[in-house]
Amino acid sequence: MRVDRGPWDMAIWWVEAIGLVAGGLGIVAWVPQIREVWVHGRHEGISIPTFGLVSVALLLWLVYGLIVESPAMIIANIATLAVILAVVVGVLRLRRG
Repeated sequence: MRVDRGPWDMAIWWVEAIGLVAGGLGIVAWVPQIREVWVHGRHEGISIPTFGLVSVALLLWLVYGLIVESPAMIIANIATLAVILAVVVGVLRLRRG
């Protein structure tokens, strides 16, 4: 049974909304990198170990988001991991081909 907590529920909604906007901006920030790799075929200067470390950090943030039941953290981290995977796959494709 859900208990209405009044203004506290509204504050939680705003916190999640801010988290979703921040997560969305974080995802959009990767778009230029994806374009460089997939459209222009440029992969120089991209460090796969760095992307691996960032992915582990995002995975841990995802686990944290699941534990605290934060939809914003869950959505943002899953989407960002997908975007990073797209960059890594593109780089590996270029370096092997």
